[in-house]
This record gives sequence, structure tokens and C-alpha cells, in this order.
Amino acid sequence: MSGFCPELSDDVVQVRDWVHEFARDVIRPAGAEWDEREETPWPVIQEAAKIGLYSLDFFATQWFEESGLGLPVAFEEIFWGDAGIGLAIVGTGLAAAALSSNGTPEQMGEWLPQMFGTENDVKLGAFCASEPDAGSDVGAIRTRAVYDRGDWVLNGVKTWATNGGIADVHVVVAAVEPALGTRGQASFVIPPGTPGLSMGQKFRKHGIRASHTAEVILDDVRVPGSCLLGGKEKLDVRLDRVRNGERSREQAAMRTFETTRPSVAAMAVGIARAAFEYARDYAREREQFGRKIGETQAIAFLLADMATRVDMARLLTWRAAWMARNGRQFERAEGSMSKLVAGETAVWVTEQAMQILGGAGYTRDHPVERFHRDAKIYTIFEGTSEIQRLIIGRAVTGLPVR
Repeated sequence: MSGFCPELSDDVVQVRDWVHEFARDVIRPAGAEWDEREETPWPVIQEAAKIGLYSLDFFATQWFEESGLGLPVAFEEIFWGDAGIGLAIVGTGLAAAALSSNGTPEQMGEWLPQMFGTENDVKLGAFCASEPDAGSDVGAIRTRAVYDRGDWVLNGVKTWATNGGIADVHVVVAAVEPALGTRGQASFVIPPGTPGLSMGQKFRKHGIRASHTAEVILDDVRVPGSCLLGGKEKLDVRLDRVRNGERSREQAAMRTFETTRPSVAAMAVGIARAAFEYARDYAREREQFGRKIGETQAIAFLLADMATRVDMARLLTWRAAWMARNGRQFERAEGSMSKLVAGETAVWVTEQAMQILGGAGYTRDHPVERFHRDAKIYTIFEGTSEIQRLIIGRAVTGLPVR
């Protein structure tokens, strides 16, 4: 890839080291407790806000960092600390990305600060796309938005929403013209305290338990016309083009997912790296049959493969992030490649870490079993591994793979 150089600038290195210190000293020591509690780790988010890690300024600065590597590098460190707490800290970023991808400058100026709040008054954002019958198939979204005398009225049920129901600002993808599938969808901001929005079921999960995941119920939720991201004029033009058979690239949910895939991949890299390092250190100390287990080829070769796969996933992630920042099109689905490889690497590496620890790795006396539980979601959410392969297959063949 011409122009891509996987060398971090001094500024990115400084941010990486600063975030790593917070992850080491604050996030990692709290990981097991909040995993057991299955509750939002408000004290940790508050600490992150106090140092400026949980803030609009931090996310914006890293998002616009010139190499594109600022956010992935920071996310790797946060999730190296703990994935559940990490997602509680960065979960608002998905809603922020949806707003930034689809909103006007005025909408971003109004709503982005309200998603984060201040160090003394922390706020959260939530992005709501998936539904009970529309997970990977975003074209099947049934939540409906109807224009009514200058307002929009939304009805439907969203599921798998990070921060859903407890967020201050929700960004909701809804069908304006259901017959047009994804091309007939739009995103809406639901302001704090809007009547009709409520939390449904809170999910008890296999992993990332410190991150709140729930249903969001929309019952005659009425919002002003200004809450349609991008504005009604832009929406009307797009819908007219689609009705006339013209191609439209504007798909509310897919634009958000494509934007965030390298960042999600970086989370998985952080989990994989944490598991590799823990297993490596264990192999250096654990003795069996009179020698360190790391001296045996079986363990050393396994650690070699783990280290190689972590680096491979990281480089694919950095390439995708660099391309996105520098305006390079994902012509070969490079964003999906990074998500696919990083997610499956995290699952494989964490499983091998458990194997190296043996029976001890299967217990909660060591964190690798938690790493393994946390890793699995990265082959499922924001596009399953199967969906990523479908996207990549279409890109590399040029055929309508189904």
C-alpha cells in the first residue's frame, strides 16, 4: 500500500503510553470485580473523565490524528486493560461516529458534547441499529419514522444497544420508506428525557459484562425535524434518486459500521495481546518435569504463532485506519479484513492462552478465561465473521456473492 508506514509518531507514542498507564493502574485491577458485578463501572468512567480520556476532546483529537492510528492505538491499550470496562468507556464513540458520519456541523456541535458531558457530570451516548429480527440484515429494520407536521415520530424496538436505555443521547436508525430497504433508512437523535423512549430487557452476557447492553423501546417517540441527521432536504434528495433507480451510497447503519471497523478491530487486538502476554509470562515461570514449560517446543511454538497472529491483526488494523484517515477507498474491503482477522485472532489466541495455563486457565484465578469470554463477541457484533467474509468475497471477485 503506497504511502502506508506502520511507524508511530511521537505524539501517538505519548498518547499510547499515557493510556497504557491508565489501563495498567486503573482499568486492569478493576476488571474482575466489574465482570462479576455485571454493572456499568461508573467510578472507572469517572476516573477516565477526570484525566480527559473519556471526553469529546480526546475522541476528536485521536479521530483526526493525521496518520489515522491515534484511535486504534489508544483502543488497543484500553482493551488490553479490560474489554468490558473498555467498552463502557468507549461505547459512546459508536453513537458519536454515527452522528459524525451522518449529521450536519450544527448537529454535531449541539449533540456531541451532550454525549460525553464533563468530568463532573459524565454523560453517555448509544447507537441503536439492531433489532430482534434485523441483526446482520440491516435491510430488515422495522423501526419506523413518520414525518408529522414538522416532527418525526418513531416506533419500534431496538436490541443489543450498548448503553441502551441508560444513555443521555440515543442515535436511532429507522426506516423512512421501508420498501427501499437500507436505502430508505435514516438516523435520528433522540434527546435526553424524550417521552416514549424506555429501556427494555437488559442482557446478561457471556463476556464484556461491565458494558451495559439492552433493548430500547420506542413508543410514539416524537422529536423535532432538526433531529433527523443530515436534514430533511438531503434525505428527500436521496430518496428521490433511489425512487428513480439511481445508485445511492447513503446507508445510515452501514456508513457507521464501515467507519468504526478498524477501531473495533483494535479492541480485539488489545484482548489478544493481553492473553498472549499473560500466557508468555506464565510459561516463563511455570515448571513441569524440571524445566520451564516455555522451554518446550510445544509451548514455544504456540507462543510464536500467537505473537505472529497478534502482529498480523494489528498491521491489518493499522492499514485500514490509515486508509480511512487518508481518504483511500476500501476497494478490497480492507476494513472488513481488519475486523475479521482481529476478531478471530482474539478468539484463537485467548483459547490458546487457556490451554497453556491448563486447568488453572479455566478458573477465575487467572484472567485468561475472562479474556476468552470477552473475545468471542468480536466475531459477532458490528458484522459477524460471515458477513465480513461476504463483503470481502464480493470485493475481491466483483461478483454478487450471496
